[in-house]
Amino acid sequence: MKAFSRLTFLFCFVSYFTIFAQNNYPQNYFRNPLNIPINLAANFGAVRSNHFHMGLDIRTNSQENLPVVAAADGYVSRIKVERYGFGNAVYVTHPNGYTTVYAHLNKYFDTLDEYVKNQQYKDEKWEQDISFSPNQFPVTKGQLIALSGNTGGSAGPHLHFEIRDTKTEECINPLLFGFNIPDGIAPIISGLYWYDRRFSSYEPGANGVAVKKVGNVYTSNVIQVNSPQISFAIKAVDKANQGFNLGIYDAELLMDGKLVYSFKIDRVHYNDTRYINGCVDYTKFVKDKMSIQHLSNLPGMKLPNYSSGSDGMINLPDNEIHSIEIILKDVKGNTSRLTAKVQLSNPSEKVSSNNKTVSPNESKTIKTDNAEINLSKNAVYDAVNFNMYEKPDGEAVSNSIVLNNPYIPVHDNYTLKIKANRKLSNEEKDKTVIELNYGSDKNIIKAKWNGDWAEGQFNRLGTARLLLDSSLPSVSPNWKDGEIINVSSLKLKGTTKIGDIESFRAELDGKWLRFARVKDDFVYVFDEKCPKGSGSHILKVTTINTAGNTNTQSFTFSR
Repeated sequence: MKAFSRLTFLFCFVSYFTIFAQNNYPQNYFRNPLNIPINLAANFGAVRSNHFHMGLDIRTNSQENLPVVAAADGYVSRIKVERYGFGNAVYVTHPNGYTTVYAHLNKYFDTLDEYVKNQQYKDEKWEQDISFSPNQFPVTKGQLIALSGNTGGSAGPHLHFEIRDTKTEECINPLLFGFNIPDGIAPIISGLYWYDRRFSSYEPGANGVAVKKVGNVYTSNVIQVNSPQISFAIKAVDKANQGFNLGIYDAELLMDGKLVYSFKIDRVHYNDTRYINGCVDYTKFVKDKMSIQHLSNLPGMKLPNYSSGSDGMINLPDNEIHSIEIILKDVKGNTSRLTAKVQLSNPSEKVSSNNKTVSPNESKTIKTDNAEINLSKNAVYDAVNFNMYEKPDGEAVSNSIVLNNPYIPVHDNYTLKIKANRKLSNEEKDKTVIELNYGSDKNIIKAKWNGDWAEGQFNRLGTARLLLDSSLPSVSPNWKDGEIINVSSLKLKGTTKIGDIESFRAELDGKWLRFARVKDDFVYVFDEKCPKGSGSHILKVTTINTAGNTNTQSFTFSR
């Protein structure tokens, strides 16, 4: 009890004082959250689809259920249970002003796991987001808090680990805190690109430059450009000592010995993580799966605490040869250099844009006969020659609406309005969804109606249309009806014709039963609610899909 009182005092104390200045992070305060050496599959700031990677992905040797321990003294301040994202996660708040996050877990430590389970049964809801007071679940450094896993948006067994500023909730690069991770390998450069910045970086796009390594320095032939205003981007990875492609931590661009641009990825807030789309060549990332990072600021890229110096624009005032140097560093200080020469040759004419250009920091509404898109002033990172048109669609109750193309990013939600190609009854409207196809996947939402217009919000571009869905969702059991179950769990495979299963409820003999959502499956691990030898049971499952169609199914089994 005395130890806890001291802990409580510390938490009260640090609420009035800022302990560490920016970039002066406590060294060796936090321990490795696993009991095996830290081996990274991803680092902080690595490029991901629509976000920066916000922590460390620590390998668990392709295993699950490894002990996960508290990185320092503190208390469990929050847990999350969700289908995607973190899956099962634990947040531990520490007395030095930081919070550590542990994600993709299989199980919490026993007393916490029991608390969460009881809350799920009380709420009759599997997904949870629970906050705790300091006295509920205090932990000490090295104490078991969970077992590692592969839950949520994880693509393989590992531990996702974050360090956050407790007050601001910014994620901070954990490698700045002195973890013992050997690294003697400098970043590896594999490509250099330049852009004609009299235009948008999207059109005409990247111009590739071959690079080669000579000794310890990367170099290229003289880069001949046809524009007096250009910018550069770099394709590079940090390998560390562990073979995985990690993200670049620190970059500098110099022309004729003068710093033109630099970035360093120390801290990012989740509210700002989507700005990654303005830090990379999004078109190359989506179309070619290439991670190319800009060495300039796009006009709509507003990520704080990222870049310094000027905006990275290079103005070539003459036809002389100018020296370019790019310096890349990892957190350990391992450094790579690329030296190149650039020369303006045969400048081309600049062509004016049309009236459908969407510019950063300006809202824009674009219409066709049967559709309308409303983009906010924060929608685009660079100017977009927005091409929107309709085409007939025999499967839909509207024309297909082509919204430019999926290779151009948008930063926030836009509102899309579509008119049906015939008069729909109220019953039909109630079963209408909006499908947005962006190539690699589809986003399907229930339409909201305003008169004859269906409305919805999206944050990607692609091709949209209205679909009527009268189909029922369903689940398929992994056992035969009436079978005696001797395995440790029940699994139901969810299927829908259009959209997703938005709601799932299972009742065992009339009482709610806790099924976890694992991607498209629903899994119940046998517990005291259905013990062995309890006889025959009726499982009633009710599912609702995106359109709102409801299906109730019953299954029987014995234990």
